[in-house]
Order: sequence, then structure tokens, then C-alpha cells
Amino acid sequence: MARAPDVRSTAGKRLPVREHVALLIIGAGPAGLGAALEAARQGVHTVLIDEHPVEQGLIGLDIPFHFGGRMAGRSASAMERLVEADPRLAEAFEAGVDVRLGVAAWGLFSPRDGQRWVRERVAGLSDGQDAWFMSFDAAIIATGRRDFGLSFPGWDLPGVMGVTAADAALRRYDAFSGRDLVILGSGIEATGFAQATLAAGCRVAALIEAADAPLDAEGCAALGARGIPVLTGAMVARAEGGVDGVARVRCVKLSGEAAPAEFACDTVVLAAGAVPVVELLDVAGAAIVFDAARGGHVPLIDAHGRTSVPMLFAAGDCAGITPEKTMDPEAAAAEGARAAIAAASANPEAWPSLAEPTTVGADPGMLENRLRWAAAAMAVAEADTPVCQCEEVSLADLLGVRPPRYLNRDQPTMRARNVTTLGGDGALNQDQIKRLTRAGMGACQGRRCREQIGALLAGATGTALAAIPLPSYRAPVRPLPLSVFAAADEDPALSENWFGWFGIDGQWTPFWELAESKDAEGMP
Repeated sequence: MARAPDVRSTAGKRLPVREHVALLIIGAGPAGLGAALEAARQGVHTVLIDEHPVEQGLIGLDIPFHFGGRMAGRSASAMERLVEADPRLAEAFEAGVDVRLGVAAWGLFSPRDGQRWVRERVAGLSDGQDAWFMSFDAAIIATGRRDFGLSFPGWDLPGVMGVTAADAALRRYDAFSGRDLVILGSGIEATGFAQATLAAGCRVAALIEAADAPLDAEGCAALGARGIPVLTGAMVARAEGGVDGVARVRCVKLSGEAAPAEFACDTVVLAAGAVPVVELLDVAGAAIVFDAARGGHVPLIDAHGRTSVPMLFAAGDCAGITPEKTMDPEAAAAEGARAAIAAASANPEAWPSLAEPTTVGADPGMLENRLRWAAAAMAVAEADTPVCQCEEVSLADLLGVRPPRYLNRDQPTMRARNVTTLGGDGALNQDQIKRLTRAGMGACQGRRCREQIGALLAGATGTALAAIPLPSYRAPVRPLPLSVFAAADEDPALSENWFGWFGIDGQWTPFWELAESKDAEGMP
């Protein structure tokens, strides 16, 4: 005998969808714009969204990038500055693309197990004031990169920021407030940003590199010719300052063979590595693999950017970070154009099966770089140095698998546990670490610490970095105020069957309506 579904479940209900588009492109960087312009040439109805300009509250939470308090507040002209910073945005407007800036995608959904009321491919969108669903025939994810977080004493001071955030503040917003810089890293991201800030009138006090030799030797030589020191085999031992942020940093040689060096600065830029932004791809159900040649955890894709989810494509840095794309934005734009051509002719019924990449583990450079910086962070860590700033989890808390401080965590059985004993129970998993310590569970949703925690766990236990799974993501993939969902449409069948605890009448009725009802009835 067939059982009827629970009337309070979403089975049989409909997800309210406000609008539909043939092609949705998320991210208006080089890859997203390349895809949008090609889609326009193909005659495809296209909506291109980008979360920039970012709301001031999110900038304070270091979302989507680690801004570190060194981006001047969002001004009324931020939208105009973004358009001026990339002429291809105006090109896309002129080509007929529906460009929406300041609109973020907080979720991607398609019909599958656990989502029975999702009957088509949809994206959850928000402009900070409202939230709604848009259905689409195909979507190209071009969400780009973010920075590999790096902890040291004082890295929670204002003025410590990621190079991607610093570059966005400088080039896209014209709102970078740093003046005197120390840059951690010596790769092309570090040297390129150093040159850009010098051109903007800033001072670069030094580049600090944990490796024994500069990664971008040519770029570092050019900076050295301008009198900027490049310290190799070194690490920031401490950033010092006050309420206004960083005032100086003290650097040490990791070998301990030289006296510490001190540099006056107001900004420390973390350029120790970049990470593909895969949150939306993960929540959409796309297969994620660890590919060292593409920067770590990336979507499984083919040559056209197809993911494992029908009609979902990835392009640009979120599909994999390579030196070619870092040095030349046109390489990412070409990826976007290829994905747009494929999306225009794709058939969901004939979606190809994808093979695991043969490049997994083929590039030891990225692995070595992350583990080297993680080891440098461990070398300078102090007892209270937070690895996870949001939840105030120190390195000792992380490696000791200590529960939050508000719990009774000094019990002998708890003190007897650490990552080594945990590893003896089975493979390490960051989701387990997150639940036990809360590391990575804060407002930034792991953006500042997620990959660093993986590298610290790998280095401390001798586990291969590729063997530590990516922690799970859930929608919404960015913080949103509850107010944006307050007026959201809902299937009436859902509200008709809201469950009231203990039979309390009016549990879901706003208090002001209850008060009006009592007044009308003459009740006290």
C-alpha cells in the first residue's frame, strides 16, 4: 500500500521561481565577461551577475575576499568605478547582455535526491535587499579565486589582508587605503601587486618568502633593483599595532641563523597562494576533485568546461588556477568563451560522463608551497594565535582537537585526544575537525582559514594534502540578513501546514497582529 507524503514536507510543493533565463553567468571577471560576450554573439538570452560592489557589512566580515580593514567604505560611485575599471562591462551592456552588478548567487539547485520540490535548474539570488529564485537552461560559474589564509601572531589586526582583496580594492574600487606594505610571498601575484601599488604611490617595505629562493625570480629582481628587499627562508613572526591596525612587523629567518628584521608598515598583504572558489559548484552537486595542477580542490570538468551536473559549466580561476591565467586574463576569457559556445549547443539528455583528471598530484609545486607556509605558520605560532579568527580557535586548539572554550574541555579524556589519535581512528576529515573544534564554522564561512587548516593538519600528521577532503558547503554560501527572505514567495501549501508546537494557537502570527486581535476582542 502506497504511503502518502507528509503534508508538512516539501514533497509535491513548488519552489517559487520569479524569472527565467536561457544562460546565467555568475561572475563578471575575465572568464565571465568572455562567456557573456560570446553568448551575445551566439544570440543567447544571457544574464550576467556579479556580487561587486559588495555591501559594507560583508566587507567588514571579509567576504567575499579577505579585505582586512584596508578598503575604504563603499561609496555612491562604486558602481561607476567598477564599470570604468573593465571596459568589457560596457561592451556586454552594448551587446545586449542583462548585466546585474551587486547581485550575488547564494545557492544553485537542480532536481536530485533531497530536493524533491526543485523541478528545474534554479539559482538563489540576492541584491542585499531581496532574495529570489531564477531558473535557467544553462549556467556558467566564473566565481574566480580567493587567497590562501596564513596565520601568525597579530594576523587578526586590521591591515592584514589577502592579495586578491587588495588588488580588487586598488584596481576595481580605487579604494585601497594601505600606504606602507609588507607582502608575504614572492610569486607573480606578489610581484605584480607590488608593482601596481608602487605605481599608485604606495611604499613596499619588503617581500617575505618562506622558500629558500624567490618564486618569481625575474619579478623579484626588478623589485630589488628599486631597492625593495626580498627576504627568503623567512616568515613574519609578529605583526604589532593598535586599534588602527598594523604599525610594524617583525620577521625571522626560519633557520634561526640571523637576527630578526623589523619593518614599519600599515598593511600586510598575504600573497602565499590562491584558491579556486568552488562553493556554488559544490552545493550544486558538481563532482569536486583534488588536482594539484589546478590549485587544489576544483570541479571535475572536460575541455569545454562541462561539470558533472548537466548544463552546469565552470570557467576561469574557479575551474583551476594556472600561471597562464594569472599572467594573462585573456586565457580565462578564452575559457569563458569556450564554455559559452558549449552551453549554447548543449543537450542535457546527452550529457557526457567525465573521467577523473590524469593531472591529479602531478604538480608538487602547489603542494610544497602550501605545506611550506603551513610549517612557517606553525614555527611562529604562539599559544593564543588564532588559526580560525571567527571562532578564536588557536593552533594548539586545532591540533589538540579541543572543544570551544565555553565548554568544559579540561577533562582528562579530552586532553588525551589530539589529531594523531584522531587519525588513528580513520582518515582525517575537516568536517569532523570543524564539528569538534568549530574551526571554520564562523561568519566568513572558512574563507580565511579553510585551506590553511587542511595544510596544517596534513603537515602535523604527515598526511598527504590530497587525502584530506574538502569540507562541505551549504547554501547560503555567503552570509545574508534574514530580512532579505522575509517577503519571499512561498507555496501556500507550505504555510497551510506549518506545525505549531504544543498546540499553541498563533505561534506563527506576528506579535503586532496578536495584539490587534486582543484589542478587538477587548482582552487584557
